[in-house]
Order: sequence, then structure tokens, then C-alpha cells
Amino acid sequence: SLRRVYQGALANLASVPPARHDLLPNGYAFGSIQTTRGCPLNCHFCSVSAFNGRSYRYRPIEAVVEELHLIPERLVLVVDDNLIGTRPEHIARAKDLFRAIIAADLGKKWICQTTINLGDDEELLDLARRAGCVGAFIGFESLSEQGLAELGKRFNILKGADLRASVARIHRHGIAVVGSFIIGLDSDTPGVGRRIAEAASRYGVDLLNPIFLTPLPGTRLWETMQTQGRIAANRFPDEWRYYTLSYPVARYQNMSWQQLLAEMEDCWRTFYSPLRTAWRVLGSLRRWRSPLIMLVANLSYRRNYGSDREHFDDLDLSRGRAWNGSDAKAASEFDDNRESPLLPAW
Repeated sequence: SLRRVYQGALANLASVPPARHDLLPNGYAFGSIQTTRGCPLNCHFCSVSAFNGRSYRYRPIEAVVEELHLIPERLVLVVDDNLIGTRPEHIARAKDLFRAIIAADLGKKWICQTTINLGDDEELLDLARRAGCVGAFIGFESLSEQGLAELGKRFNILKGADLRASVARIHRHGIAVVGSFIIGLDSDTPGVGRRIAEAASRYGVDLLNPIFLTPLPGTRLWETMQTQGRIAANRFPDEWRYYTLSYPVARYQNMSWQQLLAEMEDCWRTFYSPLRTAWRVLGSLRRWRSPLIMLVANLSYRRNYGSDREHFDDLDLSRGRAWNGSDAKAASEFDDNRESPLLPAW
């Protein structure tokens, strides 16, 4: 008989061929490349370990450098979910990769995703800069240890980093920081949007990327919220389109969807206010010769949120009542399809 879910084996990255960049049309601002897969952290909200496994696997360094030669764009997005990893052997491999890129003299600039431990290692930062790194997307996730524990992101707690000092060290090497935070945790209370924006400003984050807590299929967060009857956007397959991190889709502990949207609005308006944006652009003069890039990036992020906001009217906000922990049965009243499809995380 057929199984409900078939799980394939994880790919051996040594045998993964380079992407066919020659098939893409011209005109893209960024090229892209992947050098690792998997993540050992297995945070409750994150689909990476569900999709690519908890084993942190590398492509051969020579294969990465060879593919970089094939990418026509000067700017490259390294799509690894965590380019440097979390353990000493991961970081040693990242250093070797950066040395190989430096030796290849490719003349490319690139942006990556990583954890806050990027700011702990001066040699790593120096090599990353010399290899062409100009920006790092870092998941701060929550302002409190309670929130980080709720998300299962114990790594950030264990690091105990002085976040402002970590960001400053990254900046000293000419690398911009995009900070990601999550709104909608059970420990979040009214005012969290403004608190996140103000904290990100104190840390020195160059760009802020706040998202809604989203139970992606395959994650532990999905399993928990589904068991509790908290998945509110559950008319599948039509409502998969809301699972983009830009919409509230569950029932949240302390706030309704209307309240969460107001918190998100306050977060964006506070961080990307004209005055704060001007201060960030002026501050970038000390680190980059072209503050125009920082101005354009800030304005672009602000415009993107305005575009997202235009689509909120498509979602019936009355379904997103606050959840008090004892009304799981009531949460299922909107479910038109009780047997939700089991989809892999993406």
C-alpha cells in the first residue's frame, strides 16, 4: 500500500552538479549559489532541519569556486541557511572556503545568512571581508531568553553575546547586518513591535526584517500548534499562499490578528522612520564609501512592507482571535478540511 509520506535520502553534496546559470535570462541583480545544506540547531519554527536534515553538509570547496566562476553577476546571494555553521569544524571549513575564494580573485561581492557567532571571530570576519562579503542576514528572533527558549533557539541563549558589540565587530569589517525578528510569540505582549524596532536600532542593525511567527509544515511549531488547534489559516490548498512569513496564520497567545498587524506596522514605521533611516545612512559613511547603497536598501525594505500590507485585506482577520490556551476546540470551527495534507517543509 502507498505511504502517506515518502522520505528520500539526503543528497551527497560532493555529487551535486553546479547550477545551470547559463539557462537564466540576463538582467538579474544577484546571482546565487549554495555551499552547504542542513542545520544541527533544529529550532522549533525553522523548516531547514526538517527539509535538509540536522547534519551540516558541505559541497567541496573547489566545486564552489568553480561555480562562482560560472555566475555572470558581480553580486551573489549565498543561499546557505547558515554559511559558517555552529561548531569549530564548521567555522574552520568556512575559513578554508573564504581563503579559496580570495585566492581565486573572482572580484565578486556577496551576501550570506548566518548566526550571530559571525561576530565572535576576528579572523573569520577578516577572511569573509577579503573574500567579498558585504552583508549578513542574522536571525536574532526574540528580545528575551523566554522567547528564544520558546522558539527552541538555545544557541542564541548559550552564546550570551553582547549583540551591540557583535554587530559593531561585524561592521568594522565593512559587512552590513540585516536583523530578523519574529512577532507573535506566546511570550510577546502589546508593544513588542516598537520594542523590536528600538532594540534593533540600539544594536546597530542596518536593515530590519520582522516576520510573523509562522508554523511551517514539517516543523515542531507546526506539530504543536496543530495539536492545540491553533492553525487558523487552514483551508488548504487555497490558504497555503498565506504561509510566506508576511501574514498571521495561527491563533496567537496574547493578540488577535488585528493587533498583530498593528504591531508589525508599528515595528516598520518605527525602524524605518525618516529620522532613524537618516541616522543609519550617515553612520554608514564611516564603514562604506557609498552611503547611497544603504539609503536605497532602507527605502527598498520600507517599500516592500507597503506592498505586503496591500494584500492583508484578502485574509479574514476575524478568524484570528487571541488564543487563551483552553479553547483548542473552538479554534477548529473554521477548518473546512480537517484532514490537512502532509506537505514537506520548504
